[in-house]
Amino acid sequence: MTRRNLLQAGAALGVGSVVRSTASAQALKFQMSSGDVMKTKGLVDIAEKLPINETSGDKRYRPKFRMGLGGLAAGNGFNTVSNDEEILGMLNKAWDSGIRYFDTAPFYGLSLSERRYGDLLRNKKREDYVLSSKVGRILTPSSEPLEKKWHWANPSPFHYKYDYTAAGTRRSVEDSLHRIGVSSLDIVFIHDLSPQNSDMGEDWTKYFDQAVKGAMPELTKMREEGMIKAWGFGINTPHAIYKAVDVADPDICLLALQYSILDHQQALEKTFPLLDERDISVVVGAPLNGGFLAGRDRFNYSSKIPQPMRKKFTAIDSIAKKHGIDIKTAALQFAEAPSTVAAIVPGARTAQQVEENIASMKVQIPADFWRELKAANLIAEEAPTGTES
Repeated sequence: MTRRNLLQAGAALGVGSVVRSTASAQALKFQMSSGDVMKTKGLVDIAEKLPINETSGDKRYRPKFRMGLGGLAAGNGFNTVSNDEEILGMLNKAWDSGIRYFDTAPFYGLSLSERRYGDLLRNKKREDYVLSSKVGRILTPSSEPLEKKWHWANPSPFHYKYDYTAAGTRRSVEDSLHRIGVSSLDIVFIHDLSPQNSDMGEDWTKYFDQAVKGAMPELTKMREEGMIKAWGFGINTPHAIYKAVDVADPDICLLALQYSILDHQQALEKTFPLLDERDISVVVGAPLNGGFLAGRDRFNYSSKIPQPMRKKFTAIDSIAKKHGIDIKTAALQFAEAPSTVAAIVPGARTAQQVEENIASMKVQIPADFWRELKAANLIAEEAPTGTES
């Protein structure tokens, strides 16, 4: 059995026969929710298990769970304040609904996301979940607020400095463990090595060179020591991956903003094949383009929404409604479909958003929907959709 078939078989076992059944599209009529996200009927029981990876025969580590939770919102991302009780309620809903993969980072709210994740995870058995965080920034306490707060509303009172050295990498991992209150991380991603990072711009290559000598061999050493199970890159553009595969040995990469139903051509044509050659898998971050595909008035991490993306959204949304589904459901299942993808980590701020994301993974999407999108050149002809034989 090929790795692709193995992953698809694992997903099918996790979602259940109802999800891949031959129920008609008519059974999937939709209605508007009280918010701005359309809710789709025809779901399986919300308590049914989420899809998993069956990867015991693979060389490299893969998280067992194909659907996770991204931690940006838990750090008061997108300049939106959420109190501790709201975030803990969201995290408990995720756990109670079957989510067992949690991704966070020191940068999210300048430690706020990690500390809030700890409110849930330090009370759980460590072997029951997968946890990933990131390295590349060292946080230091400060009485002065950070001048540039990025996306964070009311972040923790820390400043940061970039540090991709071996010592900085090990310190960052240890700091994360202290903040979360757990004994280990499963996956460590080298964070934000990208020309898109406005702190770096073209200087990102200098930090990359530092990581080649420091973070990459140190994380490989930590993997060999058994301190972590896997490492890779958590980045918004693929530049670092293209350079790193020839000089290092990553296991898994978190690609944010690079594979969605609206924007996926480069990943399919270049990034995924490059990773497949080396058996490196992908975690898809921001599969909803920063909330745009869930009805938010932003695209990726910006309030500026490109007109071509608005036009494409409208076209896909129209076809989705005709088939009785909503665009967010299509987007999440599209992001999870490729064999290169080990997991997706959509974010959530509220318990309701968690429920909606999980519900979207348990809807049967008619194969005719995907065929119509391809015929209209709205998604790539070669894009996997989970309906292939």
